[in-house]
Amino acid sequence: MAKLIIPTPLRKFTNDQAAFESTGATVKDIITELVTAHSGLRTHLLDDSGNLRSFVRVYVGDEDIQALQKDHTPVGANDTVSIIPAIAGGKC
Repeated sequence: MAKLIIPTPLRKFTNDQAAFESTGATVKDIITELVTAHSGLRTHLLDDSGNLRSFVRVYVGDEDIQALQKDHTPVGANDTVSIIPAIAGGKC
C-alpha cells in the first residue's frame, strides 16, 4: 500500500493520524480515499469541483505531481505521497 504523509496542520482532521495507507493507483484515488475516510479534510484539499486546490502541493517521493501527470500521477504500492500545504505569513 502507498503511504500518504499528513502534514501537522491537517492532523486535527484525522484524529492526529500522521499517515494514511491507501491502495489507490493514482494521486487522485488516494486523495479521494483520504477525504472519504476523513471528511473534514475535503474543504482544505479540494475545491467545489473536487479538484486539488491550487495552493496544495502533492509529492510522490521527491517529485511534485505538477511536473508529472498532476492528480493522475500513478502511485506504486511502495511509494510515499506527501501533502505540502501552503504557509503564508511573515513580515516584509
